[in-house]
Amino acid sequence: MTDKINKNSVWKNYRFPILLLTGIIVGSIIGIVFGEKAKILSPLGDIFINMMFTAVVPLVFLSISSAVGNMMNMKRLGKILGSMFSVFIITGAIAAVIIITTVKVFPPAEGVNIAMEATSLEEINIGDTIVNAFTVSDFPLILSRANMLPLIIFSVLFGLCVSLVGGENNKIAQGLEMLNKVMMKMIGFIMYYAPIGLGAYFAALIAEYGPQLLGAYLRSMAVYYPLCIIYFFIAFAAYSYWAGGKLGTKIFFKNILNPAVTSLATSSSIATLPVNFTATEKMNVPKDIRDIVLPIGATMHMDGTALSSILKIAFLFGIFGQDFSGIGTYITAVLIAVLGGVVMSGVPGGGLIGEMLIVTIYGFPPEAFPIVATIGFLVDPPATMINASGDAVASMMVTRIVEGKDWLSKKVQKTSPTEV
Repeated sequence: MTDKINKNSVWKNYRFPILLLTGIIVGSIIGIVFGEKAKILSPLGDIFINMMFTAVVPLVFLSISSAVGNMMNMKRLGKILGSMFSVFIITGAIAAVIIITTVKVFPPAEGVNIAMEATSLEEINIGDTIVNAFTVSDFPLILSRANMLPLIIFSVLFGLCVSLVGGENNKIAQGLEMLNKVMMKMIGFIMYYAPIGLGAYFAALIAEYGPQLLGAYLRSMAVYYPLCIIYFFIAFAAYSYWAGGKLGTKIFFKNILNPAVTSLATSSSIATLPVNFTATEKMNVPKDIRDIVLPIGATMHMDGTALSSILKIAFLFGIFGQDFSGIGTYITAVLIAVLGGVVMSGVPGGGLIGEMLIVTIYGFPPEAFPIVATIGFLVDPPATMINASGDAVASMMVTRIVEGKDWLSKKVQKTSPTEV
């Protein structure tokens, strides 16, 4: 009888990631077996991705604006934002140090000879890049997943104004909170289609790009993929332990599978946001903290991007016979990695700006761009998994700073053991 209960409990807790993984595995097998013919399934995958992206813009606006709008304690809001950016910077710096050490021990371009294709690069205007990263020129443009950072800034300001003018019985803030619940319910319906959609998406992906994984970039992938797995289990275990002790680590890994699998399959932190909201709720992260940290983190907290940016830099140094060493080189590499994470929206292919920065700042020839673009695509799935999963653990770390180191044990005392 006990075995049956345990099996039912395991299935209840892990059925959705099991279904997601099953769909992805089946889709991958179809892509490998049928090759180009598997691309016929692409529309089924695109439907799921499009539905997620369509819902995510109002979700981001409502989650942030309702969290800020319902917050009467502006001191708490300031503490959340300050703690959040501190966590982002510290974890990003740790990731950068880890990848620099790794590429020094295992040079990603050692023995690799890539035939380069010439291409042209547009000159980057730093001023325009900064303006376009934080603002848009017209209101309709803000209602796009391509402009997530401006949308986040607008949502924070809108929520702040709602809080300041609403008083104690704030009808607008209450309305925003109800609309946010409606969007989460819609996301729940969309996720029923996820195993089929992600399976079809992966089948088409493997069919089109699978052969590249066996090409000249194999050594770089052999360095990066295991590193992401190690970082996921070791770094996130350390972060979650700091955030909530042994219970924090247990509750993090129990609930992180859904966001990890979704982000790995979609290569999008933004598409993973709805799943991350649900996971962090189960991790007992307070609503106001998760509603602020997760959307902002999906655009600005990218440990996986820091890892991949420095991998690309080290790869180009090796390809062109230059020595990737020196404090100045390392500092520049870290700054580029951080800048790439800030200006990059959480969507597939969003690393092109960062890749162009790498090529131009280090003075590599234009032929280097397709090299880093290809590497960028190949490392995108595990990088996004680290990005999205890192947002969840970051929300736990922010909670510890804001509410004290015993926050989780206090939360757990108010819930039944089955909910932990």
